[in-house]
Amino acid sequence: MKAVQITNLEGPDSALAVADVPEPEASHMLTPGSGVLVEVHAAGVSFPEVLQTRGQYQFKPELPFVPGSEVGGVVRSAPDGAGVKEGDRVAAFCMLGAFAELAVAPEFFAFPLPDELDFEQGASLVLNYHTAYFSLKLRGRLAEGETVLVHGAAGGVGTAAIQVAKGLGARVIGVVSSDEKERVARDAGADEVVRSDGAWKDEVKELSGGGVDVVLDPVGGDRFTDSLRSLGEGGRVVVVGFTGGSIPEVKVNRLLLNNTEVIGAGWGAYVMGKPDLNRQIGAEIQKLIDAGFVRPIVGARFPLEDAAEALKLIDGRGATGKVVLNVRSGT
Repeated sequence: MKAVQITNLEGPDSALAVADVPEPEASHMLTPGSGVLVEVHAAGVSFPEVLQTRGQYQFKPELPFVPGSEVGGVVRSAPDGAGVKEGDRVAAFCMLGAFAELAVAPEFFAFPLPDELDFEQGASLVLNYHTAYFSLKLRGRLAEGETVLVHGAAGGVGTAAIQVAKGLGARVIGVVSSDEKERVARDAGADEVVRSDGAWKDEVKELSGGGVDVVLDPVGGDRFTDSLRSLGEGGRVVVVGFTGGSIPEVKVNRLLLNNTEVIGAGWGAYVMGKPDLNRQIGAEIQKLIDAGFVRPIVGARFPLEDAAEALKLIDGRGATGKVVLNVRSGT
């Protein structure tokens, strides 16, 4: 089958190569001996793949390997007892191997893809939306009627967080850096949008009537201190990642004085060994799809052989919505 491999650790400019590789067996590292084999129509592209081209991600497979964690496609085979069967349209999380014509996912990470979502949206569904639900509800304890501030609000995680937060009954303020990204954040459902290069902290305090309840931060970097300052009493900053490149530090006296919290939300490491939790989160996301809140926003689309260009777009902070690879013609 045709696939894209990471062959060296020199970054997205030169690390990727198109190759013919053997088709995978229907077995996954998380569920040895069984797995859902998916004919990939679209593959999601995310920041971890950028890190993998430099050897900077915590999961370091031996070279060469096929990167990519998310797919939208059709089931070729599934083990007994799985929630999907041969011929079903699915959104699946496979951890590795998505940048290929066939990929394998654990059965607890393969979810029926509703008719109202296309394959590209299916490839946008698991990583970002499960991360958003886990971060906002299970870690951030978001309650109906609260106000959420979302950094990187036009990106894959950001647009997912906006939609999940709206589905949970929250008011959402997005932080973006341009007119184009503001349009994307508003299309995702943000109630208000502020600019990252302005006095956004003061605007947020005013818009929220004194401070927000939850900040979702996949960016990190210099704006973290102002995120703390934008919280109201009892507010929580949920740390999702560091796409901004630098890891901020916390002066804990700020937490003490204002009765606020900083909460880590490491979705992947937490859920990998918890099949029932993944099914539970999948069911909650399905409810939000049924209610019309979750509609993944797909941004740039690339053919499989242009995977390097997709990674460079993300690396340069130019992506909006979910970047995807179209693996099979007609998707």
